[in-house]
Amino acid sequence: MTALLLEDDPDLSREIQRFLLLKKIECDTVFDGELFFRQIKKNDYDIFLLDINVPRINGLDVCRQVRESNKLTPIIMLTAYGDIQDKSDAFGLGADDYLVKPFHFEELFLRITSLLRRSNTPQDADSVMVIDDLEINTTEMKVYRKNELIDLTPKEYQLLLTLAKAKGRVLSKQSIAEQIWDIHFDSNMNTIEVYINFLRKKIDRNHPTKLIHTRPGFGYYLKIED
Repeated sequence: MTALLLEDDPDLSREIQRFLLLKKIECDTVFDGELFFRQIKKNDYDIFLLDINVPRINGLDVCRQVRESNKLTPIIMLTAYGDIQDKSDAFGLGADDYLVKPFHFEELFLRITSLLRRSNTPQDADSVMVIDDLEINTTEMKVYRKNELIDLTPKEYQLLLTLAKAKGRVLSKQSIAEQIWDIHFDSNMNTIEVYINFLRKKIDRNHPTKLIHTRPGFGYYLKIED
C-alpha cells in the first residue's frame, strides 16, 4: 500500500511517515499543494492524506482538484478544524473521511485500511439496480435518475448503494457507520447526516418523487413511498 501525505508540520509529517512504514504502508510526504500535484504526476498512490492549512494550494482545494479527474482514490483530511461545517465542506468536495488533530495514529491506520479494503472490493458483476426512475450500475459505479447521470463522490455512492441493497428496510446510523466506515464511534453520526443531506440534494431535490426517507429515531431508507 502507498500513501501520499500533504502536511506542512515537519515533525508530525515524519512521525506519521515512520508509523505508516511500521504498518507496511509506504508513505511519501510533501509540505505544500503545488508539490502534491507534482508528486502525483510521478507516482501512483492508493490513498491521499491531506492537511487543510498548508501553503500555496490548501488541502480543500487539493481535494477538489483531485476529484475533478480522480473519483476513486480515497482521501482522508487530517486537520485541526473540527466544526461540522468544516467537515461538511470537506465531504462536499469529495473527501472520504476526516480526522481532527490531535488523533491516535492507530485510528488513522484503521481508517486507512478500512477505506483501502472497500475501494478494492469488487462490485457485483453486470448488475443494475432500479428503484423507480433511479438506476445504479454497480459494474460501472454510475448512477442515473431519469437517464441523467448523477455525479457522486465515492462515499456518496457507497451510501446510496448500501441503502439500495437494504431494499426498503430502515438502516440505523450505527449500521450505516459499520458498513461504510467500519467505525463504531458516536462521533461519526453527524457525518452520516451530512452525507444523507448531500444525497438528497443530488438524488431527490429536482424530482417530485422522493426516494430517500428518514424514520425519526430509527434511521434512513430508500424506496418509493406508497
